[in-house]
Amino acid sequence: MADSERITPPWWLKPMNKVFMSIVRLGLIKDGPVVLTVPGRTSGKPRATPVTPFTVDGKRYVVGGFPGADWVRNVRAADVATLTQGKRSERVHPVELPADEARPLLRAFPTLVPTRVSFMKNAGLVTEGRPEEFEALAGRCAVFRFDPVS
Repeated sequence: MADSERITPPWWLKPMNKVFMSIVRLGLIKDGPVVLTVPGRTSGKPRATPVTPFTVDGKRYVVGGFPGADWVRNVRAADVATLTQGKRSERVHPVELPADEARPLLRAFPTLVPTRVSFMKNAGLVTEGRPEEFEALAGRCAVFRFDPVS
């Protein structure tokens, strides 16, 4: 994905993410979103963002909502990430999938994570939220698999 394809997130996203991460870290939301923390690719400082993983065939995945997002670039540079929900934390190894492996997961995404469909519509990535629209995002929106760290 070229940097020219970067989509600028709305101004309110960063402050809203901070509020949302606080709610997730407090354990007020039991299912769905988690806080993903990775070292910054240049600073090395921990960088956190809320994500909503989904499970297919026993493996967990997450879709990057904005092509070129900083958190996606940080995850690409990280060997290990931490997923936190409430008091529970888990270290994982993020693996970015190539477009051909991402397609079926993106197609299933609106069914598996319906809460994110409106976000993707508002970002201008899809118009109607149909599975075919999400599948067409392969190669534009990153899809990561989170493998357990032993």
